Amino acid sequence: MAGPLPFVRDLDVVYGRVDQVSPLVRRVIAENPSKFTYLGTGTYLVGRGDVAVIDPGPLLDAHVDAIVAALEPGERVSHILVTHTHSDHSPAAAPLQARVDAPSHGYGPHGAVPSDDADDRVVFGDPEADGEPKKDGDTAETKTLREGADTDFRPDVVLRDGDVVAGDGWTIEAVHTPGHTSNHLCYALREEAALFSGDHVMGWSTSVITPPDGDMVAFLDSLRLLLARDDESYWPTHGPQITAPKDLVRAYLTHREERTAQVVAALADGPATLIEIVPRIYADVAKTLWVPAALDPHAAFGDELEEVGVGGHGGGPPKRTARYELVER
Repeated sequence: MAGPLPFVRDLDVVYGRVDQVSPLVRRVIAENPSKFTYLGTGTYLVGRGDVAVIDPGPLLDAHVDAIVAALEPGERVSHILVTHTHSDHSPAAAPLQARVDAPSHGYGPHGAVPSDDADDRVVFGDPEADGEPKKDGDTAETKTLREGADTDFRPDVVLRDGDVVAGDGWTIEAVHTPGHTSNHLCYALREEAALFSGDHVMGWSTSVITPPDGDMVAFLDSLRLLLARDDESYWPTHGPQITAPKDLVRAYLTHREERTAQVVAALADGPATLIEIVPRIYADVAKTLWVPAALDPHAAFGDELEEVGVGGHGGGPPKRTARYELVER
């Protein structure tokens, strides 16, 4: 199995409370805990006076109320910054805008979404792994695939890599980090040498890569990009501050190499499906995380693993229900 990652998970959470986490940064956490969001979405308020809000979060009225309540008398929101368009990050931008009249900023709308193929699902046949089916027939996986993308968000201001926004006493640079999604941005707060890392790098878990918009090769390239930067700490949207960020990024890269080697080893005896592979290589992971874990090998089969001799059995584009095999190079 892959070696352990140096996760950072300790976080004191009171939903709706505003915490001053650094001289320039406050945080309010939404009450949307799950196996994908950890203890909830952390929305950051940067600066005093003119305030930037990073990742307004999910559509929860109580959370929008808490963001507005976190403003001191005389303060105003001047920028709403979105790291990417998933349902736990961007949907609250619209109701927050209605309250504070500030423009939204982001890379752009969501990219391609998975096809709605009810027959292309990973089902392990284990209630602990699959979760309880919803009344409409959705499993944990189909719910994530269909509802995870926020296809409604369109930023008022489009940001590209290196673009800068600023307020009184703070300067934020956009850093394009595709992989988790094609439109993922991190935001670098220059005054504190801190990076708001969204879902690109988190201390509590690795990032889930869901095709077709998620791209494993782009994700790894974006990790390597961070190693060339001088950020001293990361503030992920889920979980606590990361104070040794490069150590964690290097561990992520090593971990991915180990997982790739595990998949190749699992296929050495012949073609296999994700349903057969995941319980073997993720034996060290709680069964409740097998469905999101299965999304990463699927992403890797389409791109990263192609480079080390893995392909779909019988050819064609990768599907979650496909059989995979080692192929000669």
